Amino acid sequence: MCGIVGYIGTQQAYPIILKGLKRLEYRGYDSAGIAIYNGNDLGICKTKGKVADLQKKCEANIELEGSIGIGHTRWATHGEPNDVNSHPHYSNSGNLAIIHNGIIENYDSLKKELSNRGYTFQSDTDTEVLVNLIEDIKTKENVKLGKAVQIALNQTVGAYAIAVFDKTKPNEIVVARLGSPLAIGVGDNEYYIASDASPFIEYTKNAIYLEDGEMAVVRLGKEIKVRKIHDDSLVDPYVQELQLNLDQIEKAGFDHFMLKEIYEQPSAIKDTYRGRMLPDQGLIRMAGIDDNLERFLNAKRIVVVACGTSWHAGLVSEYIFEDLARIPVEVEYASEFRYRNPVINKDDIVIAISQSGETADTMAAIKLAKENGAFVFGVCNVVGSSISRETDAGAYTHAGPEIGVASTKAFTTQITVLSLIALKLGKAKGTISNSDFHMYLNELELIPYKIEKALESNEHIIKVAEVYKDAKNCLYLGRGFNFPVALEGALKLKEISYIHAEGYPAAEMKHGPIALIDEQMPVVVIATKKGHYEKVVSNIQEIKSRKGKIIAIVTEGDTAVREMADHMIEVPDTIEAFTPLLTTIPLQLLSYHIAVMLDKNVDQPRNLAKSVTVE
Repeated sequence: MCGIVGYIGTQQAYPIILKGLKRLEYRGYDSAGIAIYNGNDLGICKTKGKVADLQKKCEANIELEGSIGIGHTRWATHGEPNDVNSHPHYSNSGNLAIIHNGIIENYDSLKKELSNRGYTFQSDTDTEVLVNLIEDIKTKENVKLGKAVQIALNQTVGAYAIAVFDKTKPNEIVVARLGSPLAIGVGDNEYYIASDASPFIEYTKNAIYLEDGEMAVVRLGKEIKVRKIHDDSLVDPYVQELQLNLDQIEKAGFDHFMLKEIYEQPSAIKDTYRGRMLPDQGLIRMAGIDDNLERFLNAKRIVVVACGTSWHAGLVSEYIFEDLARIPVEVEYASEFRYRNPVINKDDIVIAISQSGETADTMAAIKLAKENGAFVFGVCNVVGSSISRETDAGAYTHAGPEIGVASTKAFTTQITVLSLIALKLGKAKGTISNSDFHMYLNELELIPYKIEKALESNEHIIKVAEVYKDAKNCLYLGRGFNFPVALEGALKLKEISYIHAEGYPAAEMKHGPIALIDEQMPVVVIATKKGHYEKVVSNIQEIKSRKGKIIAIVTEGDTAVREMADHMIEVPDTIEAFTPLLTTIPLQLLSYHIAVMLDKNVDQPRNLAKSVTVE
């Protein structure tokens, strides 16, 4: 959530920061702001709304010239979205400016202390409290900005990624992080600051990712000094070369990032299994598993922790692990995991799944699992992310940047990685035969091509979307491996079209949801021929007898469901365990087209953020 951008160098800062804010729009936000030092003073411009609104306001009202500045997109936590609560925030003297991603939990007590000392506050934010605390320490202790920031952060409780600027010393920006991501792009006599690398990828390939509890003074003409916040010890910063390319974060001719990412799934899955799966040799090579194989084989159970779409991928993995590797699996919402005093044992494997690798709740679950001695394995997409650094081992999905807030290719690549792990463990344990193992590998290799086939239904799905775009509610039903896909399909529709939708196991329909069915209720039923086909057909008959409208996702060539369904969308045939990789495709497209027809902001749905970095 939120986006941070900063620049210090020799170029004009405003266009760099503005472009960077546009690159970070996918993170979710409701207001934006920018501050540029022009050599004498800080010019500030901020507004409720989108970066486009900010750009109009900035260009109409103030002149923003200068080679140092900071910018921010805010997702409201403390205080409603408005111009006053937007970042950057200033200290009472007007000398210090700050941008902040995160939550200062003890801001209220700090605010009372500062108010007693004569400080006043214009906004309702915790961030304005922090910048005035930094100023108070800087003045009272007569210390430099970096030291004041360090002392202040040792007095705060919460999470943050911050960038602070002092106009009385306009050659440096102080940054720090705890629980929220922060990257520093290293250029030629210039530095870039951002929540991730996308704002500066076109300027430099070199980046430093601050670790939790670290801060840095980014000074023009000087090497970056990184320190531990709690004890002031120096850290040798690691400059890594970015693998991200500019064309990966552009729309490439698609109307929306979400549609582009739906169509990228065949290549994304190939990238996920490339170099890991060798069907000709009957091998799966995954360093994170190979190096810890005994730990996995001796595990009493696997606990999956995740949120949102990643949680749905975890549910699919429960079916796959238990079917192929015969290991008990529990799937937990990371957001609830640490609040119910979970039983965690030293012989447990905890698999943490997150597209961004920065999800705050998942990070907290990882910390709890490690404190209790469990082995933690991460599955994430973003190289160098917090989860990839905090876990004992892991595997990247290699899906490439996912900009659309509604996750698509992350879901299918997560399932691909988890399937590879389950297959590798099943082979090692002897719970699947050699012939079945080879069959699974060969079929997984074909999945990208079958997804391409499924995508050919796009024009048909547009026609179906036209029929149901004005629906107020929708049910999604699936059984077995496809029950989590029903949940995911319903989530997609809710996220981007704002139509109320619920996913259920098909057999649960009779235990309540059937009361909702009438001629106005669309019901999406996943009815592929693998699995519990006959039982799902019976469920369809029950819906039809109550005049429900049926959209059926079926295997190519199906005839039985055709006679009952109002609309059919076909997907290629595959092994039951891999059906979620195909059945999710039409559900993604259906949600996308309905949202577009309703003129919704598909890539940036209201109230949502791509990466939930606050609790």
